Amino acid sequence: MQLGIVGQKGNPRAQSLVEAIGRSFRDDVDVLVDSVTAETLSEERGRGYGPSGSERFEPDSIAIDDLNTCDLVVAIGGDGTFLFAARGVEDTPIMGVNLGEVGFLNGIAPDDAIEAVHDVVDDLREDGQTSTRALSRVRATGEDWTLPPSLNEVVIQGPQRGHGNGVDVTVRVDGSLYTSGHADGVLVATPTGSTAYNLSEAGPLVHPNVDAMVVTEMAAELEMPPLVVDEDSELTINVESDGGATVVSDGRVSQDIETPARVTLRRAEESVHVAGPPLDFFAALGKLE
Repeated sequence: MQLGIVGQKGNPRAQSLVEAIGRSFRDDVDVLVDSVTAETLSEERGRGYGPSGSERFEPDSIAIDDLNTCDLVVAIGGDGTFLFAARGVEDTPIMGVNLGEVGFLNGIAPDDAIEAVHDVVDDLREDGQTSTRALSRVRATGEDWTLPPSLNEVVIQGPQRGHGNGVDVTVRVDGSLYTSGHADGVLVATPTGSTAYNLSEAGPLVHPNVDAMVVTEMAAELEMPPLVVDEDSELTINVESDGGATVVSDGRVSQDIETPARVTLRRAEESVHVAGPPLDFFAALGKLE
């Protein structure tokens, strides 16, 4: 049994909880932590911090892209930490412990973390599987490139935002014209991502049980209302700009493109499988007020 843990970078509380979860398991569970957390724990041991002897937690490290080799992955931090960890999990169940302010992706309180992780590990031991809920992702492709699937959103934008910048875009849904004109960019979000960047661009909230994608223009000159489409729709965005454009996946991975260009967006085949107690969407929503 392999348990992978990813802690929020630079957060001492996250590092402490990583260590507490790791020490709670016996030798029959191989606990691996992300390389940054492993380095931090090693530095603390070198300065004489933490338990000594048999109580000391000395895990091996694992690269984010190798998390799919684990039986379970735990992300500890804010939603950004969850997104970071989710990049490498593939079909491996992932659960999130919330140290952030809202926590739309991390459904477990820190005080409940050890018990929740042990419950899922026990399920995996006894049945070889655990109950999960699937979160859809969206994938952007171009003529000769493909970005990793996005759990929150894909953004197509010009080199700079603001008056006199941006790009000319034409957005089609299954071949039918939705909008055309000049804008800072276009954002395509999943229901999960509707509460993130999409919301800051005045896009709609979408309940996580709705199978959909959201198309939101960013500061368009002739702005159309945001559009919610079926998750099996194909979106094509033709982009024209004197200075090229950039396609960004979940705010982390980007692809610069020469214009004119066409970007195609579809629901990714690979979903993210979230384990552990269900998230109370409306409780998290209330924290936005």
